[in-house]
This record gives sequence, structure tokens and C-alpha cells, in this order.
Amino acid sequence: MNESDIISSRRNFLKNMAYGSLLMVGGIDAVNAKTKAKQATPHKKVAATHAASHQARVHDTLHQNLASSHKVASSKVSSHKVASSKVASHKTASNQPVIHTPPNKIIHNALVDNSPSHKVLALRNMHTGDQLKLTYFEKGRYIKDALHEINHLFRDYHDGSVHPIDPALLDQLYDLKHVLEIRKPFHIVSAYRSPATNADLRRHSDGVAKNSLHMQGRAIDIRIEGVDTRRIRNAAVAMQRGGVGYYGKSNFVHLDTGSVRTWGA
Repeated sequence: MNESDIISSRRNFLKNMAYGSLLMVGGIDAVNAKTKAKQATPHKKVAATHAASHQARVHDTLHQNLASSHKVASSKVSSHKVASSKVASHKTASNQPVIHTPPNKIIHNALVDNSPSHKVLALRNMHTGDQLKLTYFEKGRYIKDALHEINHLFRDYHDGSVHPIDPALLDQLYDLKHVLEIRKPFHIVSAYRSPATNADLRRHSDGVAKNSLHMQGRAIDIRIEGVDTRRIRNAAVAMQRGGVGYYGKSNFVHLDTGSVRTWGA
């Protein structure tokens, strides 16, 4: 081998060495690139996983919050229902205990609560023949002129004396006619009595009280044409508005504005 061949051979050797180095370097870079790519993929996957997990956590949180809100809303609705129920119970409780009012009390309460705007009475004095049908109460007050007319009708027919009549006695008559559901006039057997008349009647009858409420314009003896006096007595007793006396033989019923009491068979 000559010198030129030796030089050419060395050049080829060096060239091959250089190419080998380049290939080696290129291979390493490719491997590194692939490794990096492989390493990058897990990171992306991890990032995606983290993102998905985060979204899932956000979704779960939102779901939990919505569920909690729904529970709170439901709880509020339930609380409102319970509160309403308690109010209803309270209202029911306020009406407790239930008191079974006797019939007479029911009648009395119904009449008291009625509070009519006006009150009318029809009256007839059996001894004088005087008659009245008038409104004695209107718009929450007693009518003065009407009361004067009633005082005159209720006068002591023995001596003609007049005395103011207790308006509560007139209200008893008004309520009684509604309980009896009648429109007939009350026939007056006896209303006001002067002290002299009362004393004279006591001398002839045991049924006249010494301190009779007739002398105060707070009592009246009545009958109603065509109505049994026992029915009148029973209705008056049921009202529980004052004294009620039954005089079957004389066919009249006594009413007064005194204490609640009854007498007579």
C-alpha cells in the first residue's frame, strides 16, 4: 500500500468516525426526544386528570350546595308548615277547653252578640187600652221620646203615676219576642206601681213583695194572646236575664231586671 492509499484510508476512517458520532448524537437526541415526549404525555394526562378531578370536585361541590340549599329550602318550608300548624294549634288551643254551654246561655250569648241597629216593641196596656208599636233604640242609643211614650204606657193605672222604666227591661222584652219568634204585642198586666199601690195590693194578696221591683220601673207582668204562659216562662228562664215568676192561675209571667232567679210552679 502506497502513501496515498494510506492517507485515503485514514480519511475514510475519520469520515466514518465522524458519521458514527453524528449518528450517535442524533440517536441520543431522538431517544431523549422520545423520552421527553413520553414524559410529557403523563404530565398532560396528569394535568387532564387533575382538571377532570377538579371539575368533578366542583360538580360535587355544586351538587352538594344545591342539595344543601334544597334541604334548607325544604326545611324552611317544613318549618313554615310546622309554624303554620303551631299557629293553627294555637288558634285551636285558644278555643280550648270546649265549654258545653247550656241552651239558656247559648240563647243569651246569641242575643247579646246580635246588636241590632234598631229595636222595635209592640205593647198594649190591658187596663187602659193604650197601644204602642215603636222603635225605642236606634243607631246605638235609646230614643228619648220613645222612652217617654213607653213610660206613660207603663204607668200605674190605679193612680196614673208615671215613673221611668229601666231600658234593660225593654231589652228583655225585645229579646223574648225573638226567642219566641212572635210579632204579637205584649199585653201588660202590671208595670209600674207606686209605693201606695204596692202597699194596697200587699194587703189583698200574699204574692206581692214589700220591696217589689215594680216600684222602681224594673218589673213587668205580661201575657201574649194565643201563647201559652208556660212557653213564655220557659223562654224567659232560658235567657237568664233576671227574675222570672210564673203565675199559671192568673195567666201571666213576671219579668224583672233583678238577679237571676225563678219562682212559681
